[in-house]
Amino acid sequence: MREKLREVTAAARTFVRASNPEDQMFVVNFNEDVALGLPGGTRFSNSADELGTAIWAAPAVGKTALYDAIIEALQGLQKGERDKKALIVISDGGDNASHSSLDRVLKMAEESSAVIYTIGVFSEDDPDQNPRVLRRLAHETGGEAFFPSKPSETVEICERIARDVREQYTIGFSSMNGKPGAYHSIRVAARSKERGKLSVRTRAGYLAGAELQPGKGAK
Repeated sequence: MREKLREVTAAARTFVRASNPEDQMFVVNFNEDVALGLPGGTRFSNSADELGTAIWAAPAVGKTALYDAIIEALQGLQKGERDKKALIVISDGGDNASHSSLDRVLKMAEESSAVIYTIGVFSEDDPDQNPRVLRRLAHETGGEAFFPSKPSETVEICERIARDVREQYTIGFSSMNGKPGAYHSIRVAARSKERGKLSVRTRAGYLAGAELQPGKGAK
């Protein structure tokens, strides 16, 4: 367990160093309890060492309140001053202690327009693993789910996520049928004269009246 935590801490430091130095970041640690990782009174930080220390202090035993932790993180994102909001969830995907449900998590994510990236860290015989949840969180919000074969790969993954966040763009459109508060599924297609059909990763849908941050186009 501590070996996994060591690799996650190293990955977090890599993510910070590869990100925009003006980004606002924070840490949410959880087992059956959820707690902010930064020292009291510190809301955000862009220090790789400070954020790494916050993750290293994560509880290594107990049950898992994954959904409660994500809701805490989504609420924390709303306190930030940046328009683009992204959340990295590192977990086995299991939850056996939350008061909240996955549906509530997804509803909050839709309202916040946060992009969620998930990294599944678990062994093949882990009885609590739930990769389906990690894939759904990423798919519904325009993020991406990663499943490293060994914990050391999380460093490269976090570097890739940092690059992905920096290269994202925002598109918008007006709908004549946009009833406020209603959820609408969307599909974005793109073509290039040179390469034909392009692969585009976007949110699965949006709430009318909310800002849309669909994600990134890929070659």
